[in-house]
Amino acid sequence: MRILRLCIIFIVLSSIFLAACGGNRGSVPRGLVEVPQPNWYGIQGSADYVFTYGTAERVSQQAAETSAYSNAVAEAARFVEVHVQAMTKDFISEAGVENPQVLTMTEQVIRTTANQTFSGTQITQRRMFTNPEGRYVSFIQVAIPKSEINRDMMNRIKNEEALYNQFRASQSFAEMDKILGN
Repeated sequence: MRILRLCIIFIVLSSIFLAACGGNRGSVPRGLVEVPQPNWYGIQGSADYVFTYGTAERVSQQAAETSAYSNAVAEAARFVEVHVQAMTKDFISEAGVENPQVLTMTEQVIRTTANQTFSGTQITQRRMFTNPEGRYVSFIQVAIPKSEINRDMMNRIKNEEALYNQFRASQSFAEMDKILGN
């Protein structure tokens, strides 16, 4: 009897554990359709390279591939450094005396820019599809040597360090002038 009770408790606890761990993690929310991609898309798997990815849909096959490549290298540039400018405008207008109507509008603009130079980039994977409308969809993987990214980051650090040292020196000279009464 005691063994039967222990078995039942074990089965119930196992069921609870499996139900908690199972879930439906890979399912797509209702009403959405998953966009097909190559199985290599988005994977980082090299100690020597950083892979960036781009995709584009165009009427021309060449334009799709060129745009996908541009998107991939732009992603790489944003990986190192990105400048973001954002602006939000709110507009509210009320017209009428007895029964006023309110018109509201919100506009948001975000611009991201990056400026990088990389050597040794190469397209390591590419895949081209056509969709039902006859447009070309291109997926591209670009490999960028980590040494290039590290070199660029080290140059930035050195430049910022030099600017900071120059700033500190000018502060020291200003402080010395203040002490000497000049």
